[in-house]
Amino acid sequence: MSDTTGHGLGHGHGHGRGGGGRTSAAGTALEKSMRILEAVASPGGPHRLTDVTAAAAVPKSSTFRILASLVEQGFVRVDADSRYGVGPRLRELSALVGGGEPADIGRILGELQQATGQTVHLALHTGESLTYIRKLEGGQPFRTASRIGMRMPLHSTAVGKSILAHLPEEEFDAFVRAAGLPERTPRTLTDVRALRAELALVRARGYALDDEENEPAVRCVGAPVLDAGGHPVGGVSVTTLAPLVAREEIESYAPMVRAAAEALAPLL
Repeated sequence: MSDTTGHGLGHGHGHGRGGGGRTSAAGTALEKSMRILEAVASPGGPHRLTDVTAAAAVPKSSTFRILASLVEQGFVRVDADSRYGVGPRLRELSALVGGGEPADIGRILGELQQATGQTVHLALHTGESLTYIRKLEGGQPFRTASRIGMRMPLHSTAVGKSILAHLPEEEFDAFVRAAGLPERTPRTLTDVRALRAELALVRARGYALDDEENEPAVRCVGAPVLDAGGHPVGGVSVTTLAPLVAREEIESYAPMVRAAAEALAPLL
């Protein structure tokens, strides 16, 4: 997600009580939460607790408590090194509020659509699902049923499987417990062992396939958009109709999808 605050860690806001800088205890709970979110979203993240505390000018105990709540709600995420970064719900809000995403996102997706002639989706990882935030229709006489804002399952879609393949083991286990693996079509992987084997293949080759697993007659190839720490924030995919495009053909789009996902990573 691009920085819109115009300042990063170590920069005060220049307002507060009694003249000079803001005291560490200043502000309501809401104000403290907003400053903490600003600190988490500032460039160079994910950030350590001490850095977030200093940038937000909030006592460490309060910062930790607020961050724990923001993590639970999905606005912030914490990695294995206890560093805090932008969470899926904050990214989703940014996309929904913004129609002002960087022009480069539209260019990258447009080039992928032109190169393949198929429908292109950009989605964000939002909790136990993914959410489409951009869609470019292909040059075909048909239209897919997807729409911006639609939430889709992770285990049965190409983007979703590419996300699951890059989740830490404990996050994957939590996902399975919470969401289950419901059958969407007769091809859906509903056995966790079979899904784990598929995800290992996804990690090895760098892309995922949805071969009529989420919707009959719909075939997709997708790749993950990873943040600087290698955590999946979303993914990009190419979608077509199975009767018109063979599995081998859509799989041939994988290098272009992967290149688009890598180009999008610094922009989300």
